[in-house]
Amino acid sequence: MHRHHVFPLSTVLLVAANLLIPAAILIFATGFFPYKPFLPGLARYENLEYGSPPNAPFDRLIFMVVDALRSDFVYADGSGFEFTQSLISNGVAIPFTAHATSPTITMPRIKAMTTGSTPSFLDAILSFDEADTSSTLASQDTWLAQMKAKDTGKLIMYGDDTWLKLFPGIFDRAEGTSSFFVSDFTEVDNNVTRHIDGELRNHDWNTMVLHYLGLDHIGHKAGPRSPNMVPKQREMDGIVRKIYEAMETEPHLQSTLLVFCGDHGMNDAGNHGASSPGETSAALVFVSPKLKAISKGLKAPVPFADDFQYYSVVEQSDLAPTLAALLGFPVPKNSLGSFILDFLPFWPQVHDQFQILMRNARQIHDIITATLGSSPTGGQLDEKLCLNPASTSERLICEWQKVSTAAQRAIESSNPDSSWTMDVSKWLLDAQNLMSSMASNYNMDRLMAGGATAAVASVVGISAIASAGIDPRSLGSFALITVLYGIMMFASSYVEEEQHFWYWSTSAWLFYLALKKTSKTPRSSLLVVFVGLGIMRLLRSWNQTGQKFAGEPDIVTMFLAMSPALLWGLVLASYGMVSWQLFDDLQGIPTTISGSIVAGLVTSALSFKLAFTNEDAPELVVGLAKTVVHMFDGPSLVTRARAVFLGIGLTTLYPVYLLATRPNKLSRTQAIRTLHHLYTLFALTQSRATNAPLYLLFQGLYQLLKVLHLDPTEVTTSVLLLQFASFFAAGGSNAISGVDLSSAYNGIADFDVFAVGVLTFLSNWAGPVWWTSAANMLLLQGRERDDAGERGAGGFAGHMALLTAFVALSLGFVMAACTALRTHLFIWTVFSPKYLYSMAWSLGQHLVVNVGLGGLLYWLGCE
Repeated sequence: MHRHHVFPLSTVLLVAANLLIPAAILIFATGFFPYKPFLPGLARYENLEYGSPPNAPFDRLIFMVVDALRSDFVYADGSGFEFTQSLISNGVAIPFTAHATSPTITMPRIKAMTTGSTPSFLDAILSFDEADTSSTLASQDTWLAQMKAKDTGKLIMYGDDTWLKLFPGIFDRAEGTSSFFVSDFTEVDNNVTRHIDGELRNHDWNTMVLHYLGLDHIGHKAGPRSPNMVPKQREMDGIVRKIYEAMETEPHLQSTLLVFCGDHGMNDAGNHGASSPGETSAALVFVSPKLKAISKGLKAPVPFADDFQYYSVVEQSDLAPTLAALLGFPVPKNSLGSFILDFLPFWPQVHDQFQILMRNARQIHDIITATLGSSPTGGQLDEKLCLNPASTSERLICEWQKVSTAAQRAIESSNPDSSWTMDVSKWLLDAQNLMSSMASNYNMDRLMAGGATAAVASVVGISAIASAGIDPRSLGSFALITVLYGIMMFASSYVEEEQHFWYWSTSAWLFYLALKKTSKTPRSSLLVVFVGLGIMRLLRSWNQTGQKFAGEPDIVTMFLAMSPALLWGLVLASYGMVSWQLFDDLQGIPTTISGSIVAGLVTSALSFKLAFTNEDAPELVVGLAKTVVHMFDGPSLVTRARAVFLGIGLTTLYPVYLLATRPNKLSRTQAIRTLHHLYTLFALTQSRATNAPLYLLFQGLYQLLKVLHLDPTEVTTSVLLLQFASFFAAGGSNAISGVDLSSAYNGIADFDVFAVGVLTFLSNWAGPVWWTSAANMLLLQGRERDDAGERGAGGFAGHMALLTAFVALSLGFVMAACTALRTHLFIWTVFSPKYLYSMAWSLGQHLVVNVGLGGLLYWLGCE
């Protein structure tokens, strides 16, 4: 007779809810992040009723991008670009502040500058995948494709390999450098500069693209006020000098235009991806001796401006039509840019100026027609309606009628009036604004379906809580946290500063626990109040994050960076804590062997941390630390990291052996504890040196929770709060710029999307993963206190049900906020990044770590 195993209802509901969560994410994402359609093919000169295109003043282009070149780095007092500033003063360089729309990430910014269009927000995600080719511009019209079609010379590129991904096969000579090894300030730029002298002597090219990464790397590592910043600016200024002097002396370069710019800026913390003024304000300088004919020069340097807006402000997309006129090719088909009027004096004939602007207007007119399905400028409105147009489209129609009338008069006149110039320019700007606001073609059916799926997952998750037998009266705090968090998702400022919600909620929860446990364990409760809240105060001040206070003083910048001896003392204490714990865990092994294993493992991990920090932030490695680095000098960072990972992997065999061969409760508990401490060593390896002491604080909080003897619901609430608090304490945020890539390549010699993706996640979520492991030890401890064992098993089911319900509900709130606020000013700078982070929390932290890893550890820890 066969016995059929029947799964408990709570398990069935948990499985269903956790299958619905990724389904909801996928459905919603396909409606929220669609690729925008584009016009295929290359633009050609049409509308010949305007006459032949005017002659172009330039025939060669050097396009030099300095990654993260914020406007003040070039224009303000104290800049290292002294030669560039002298060119501006002399009138041979015309400066602008180029507005970079969010997301301020390299790939979408290059797309904007080369196509003149508004890139999809998906490009911000794809830019993290070096192997991605789905976002190629090979089939789109760009000024690179137009320069290639002119067939007057080769195209060459040196620098960030993002260009090679975007433009496969378009460059005749190229050498790419990876943008993600952010610890390199020098070689990544030297690999570009070493090609310049030879190429300036060559006659066979018409376009040279240079993309320097070192300044961006300095910003990521130490911020815009790093002592390395001005020397790097002087180095880049030297490249401008080299190119300009060649343009003056080499005959074949006398009609060359140098465009020198940043792809985006950076915030006060040195990061980018969001929409702060520093991130969206990039320098843009046009350089050529020929510019002296149209420019009298401007004051340079200028005083620092808080909004980072210097000289005239233009859109990055304006580069495409401006380069088209200056170099003599049609405006790329998908450009939303408007020709920069400062260059109109190159064509003294009014008819030539008219041609340039009207061709630009016609080209944007074609995009509007393709987007709306019909021409908004094809109809006619009477004068009364035009006095008060009801919509942007009607206003465009009215203004187009004025422009068309002026165009007709200009065509018929032998000497057209120049007063129409501002009318055309204004129409271009209005059309640009209209199309930019329509850049998001949401699929509302998918948005609603995704939200509905999340709602169903929430209902199923709540049902799982009920079926797990949890007393509803114990869920008050958990429900309050969930509801407040959900409401907070509808306010952009709260999303940007989410860390404060978790810091204060965690502190309030610890205080509540202390009061609740006072009658049972008064001494322990007082310990929680004083020590626990003190630890939370330290966590709150460890790394300033968010948007409002990014770059402000914190423990890392004010104490650890200023006192490397204190930093390394705390780092040693962190590794010493792990050493002691591992030595205690390996009791079943002879002392001599276990001591050697621990000493070798921790020594290799500490030597890697010293060597990595010496490359990553050398200003932190001084005195004795510097001496130790030299003592262990030799192996590469890749080899050192692999040695640490191999050592951790081999040592893991011991707790696995215990779990496989010794079924008693004591051995299983010891094995789970050993795995936790080995992960702590891994987390230290994947964390910045300045964040290593956080694990001392985590351990302190864990010990406090341990002595309070929490029930499963209290464990779940505590760990949920601490997962989020630890993420933000380590410097995480809801901005794309908050992703830390510094440890994404530990042990990796060549790019591998899976390995880099896993290491990136484990670097940024190292703290939350640690608390997942800690939660299992707390739950197993509670199971040991339960003689019957039934409550422990039900407790874990309840733990999973609570976490699943929170994830489903919070995801539903974020989806609802993104849907309701899809026309909000900050949809692409605040709410969209928050949705991406919600995806990471839901898929990575919850499904893989909490459910997958946590469930496995708990199952292994049970008899």
